[in-house]
Amino acid sequence: AWIGALAVAARSFGLAAACGDDPAGPSGPHPPDDPSPSDPYAVLIGTGDISDCISDCISDDDEATASILDYFEGIVFTTGDNVYPNGTAKEFAECYDPTWGRHKDRTRPTPGNHDYNTKGAVPYFEYFGEAAGEPGKGWYSYTAGEWHIIALNSNIDMGEGSEQLEWLKKELKANDAKCTLAYWHHPLFTSSVRGRITEVVPLWEALEEAGADLILNGHDHHYERFAPQTSAGKRDNANGIRQFIVGTGGRSLRKQLVGAANSEFRYTGSYGVLRLKLYAEHYAWEFITTGGKVIDEGIGFCR
Repeated sequence: AWIGALAVAARSFGLAAACGDDPAGPSGPHPPDDPSPSDPYAVLIGTGDISDCISDCISDDDEATASILDYFEGIVFTTGDNVYPNGTAKEFAECYDPTWGRHKDRTRPTPGNHDYNTKGAVPYFEYFGEAAGEPGKGWYSYTAGEWHIIALNSNIDMGEGSEQLEWLKKELKANDAKCTLAYWHHPLFTSSVRGRITEVVPLWEALEEAGADLILNGHDHHYERFAPQTSAGKRDNANGIRQFIVGTGGRSLRKQLVGAANSEFRYTGSYGVLRLKLYAEHYAWEFITTGGKVIDEGIGFCR
C-alpha cells in the first residue's frame, strides 16, 4: 500500500544555475521523515531530453544537470532523447559526451524519438554499447539493491503480441522482487498540451497486473509527479502505479501545462534531475534543480 507525501523544500547543494533557471523554486512544508533512513538503499538518478547541438544555451543547460550527477553516487538513468536534434554519432560525440558522457560508465539509458531520427537509433546503440540492451531492441532489466528495474523502448512495437511486450510479461512473471520500477520515453499521463500517448497502455497494463510501483518517463519537457493510478487513469492509492515525468535534462522547457487528472506536482521553472532512494520496501524521491534546490520530495511504499 502506498503512503503518500506531498513535498517541497529548499535545501541547497551549491550548484550553479543553468540558462533560464529559477534558482529559488517554490517553498512549502517539509515532507514526513523517511521511516528508516539508516536502512541500506540503492540510488537511481537522472532525467531525459538532455543535450542539444543547436541550442544557444547548451554550454549551461546539460552541463548544469550533469554537474548535479557529479555530487551523487548511484545508477544514472535516462528517459530518452539523449541528444538533439537527430541522435547522430557526431551529436553524441560533440554534445552529449562532454557533459553527461562523463557518467557513461554508470548510465542505463533508454532511447527517445529524437534518438530515432537517425535510422534505427544506430548511433545511440553504438555509443552506449551493451548498457543500451540488444541493438534494435533496447529493452533490458537489472537489479538495484532489492529492486527490479526494467528499461523499455517506446519507439518500437510494444502492442499486443509484440516481442517487447511478451518479453516484459515473462520478465515480470519470472521475478519475485517486492518492488519494481520501469522507465521509457513516452508518458501515458501528462499535463502537457501534447496529451496522452496511448500506445504505451499495453506496457502499463502488464506492469499494473504484476504489481509494479514506479514508472519514469521523459518526452515532455517538464517535471511532474502523479498520484498512484491505474492504466485507465483511476486513482488507486493501494494498487496504482506512481508515474514521474522527468524531461528536464537541458534541451528546453515547455511552460504551458493543463493540469491532468491525478497530477500532484508540476514544475517548469528550471532544469533538474530526479533522485530516487530505493529501500527494500519503500522509496524516497527528490527533484533537484540546477539552481541547487530540492523543490519536490516525499516517500512511498511498495505494493
